[in-house]
Amino acid sequence: MSNQNSILGAIVAVLLTFGAAFVGSRFRVDDWYTALSKPSWNPPNRIFGPVWSILYLLIAISVWLVWSKEGSHAVILPLIVFLLQLILNAAWSWLFFGLHELGYAFIEIVVLWVVIVLNIILFWRIYPLSGILLLPYLAWVTFASVLNYTIWRLNV
Repeated sequence: MSNQNSILGAIVAVLLTFGAAFVGSRFRVDDWYTALSKPSWNPPNRIFGPVWSILYLLIAISVWLVWSKEGSHAVILPLIVFLLQLILNAAWSWLFFGLHELGYAFIEIVVLWVVIVLNIILFWRIYPLSGILLLPYLAWVTFASVLNYTIWRLNV
């Protein structure tokens, strides 16, 4: 891959990934969320921003590594799955914080988790490091899934 294409790919990866982050961030903690019953192990709100910033950076690097396999038709499906997981990631914030639909948000985050696993497998086959870079994301979404479920059950 040429240097110019590599830089363009990095820019596109960052814009796509942090674009999804921006969309998701439009739905944020409000009085409704503050009033919800939460488990004792719920992290403080100030933790989420830094954790997600690091995760989105790892996600952007991961997709850039796969995208850099220029000329390979094998990257098309993995990139489509990647875009799907970005859409699902932003949609969870809309369901949970925007619509206050804890149950639907839980179902959606489980689907997101499955798509992330598929994304890891597909990326790993093309560039193993890109799959490895998604493992912290999967771990955090696993934690977020359990937290979502627990908050939902505490508030029905």
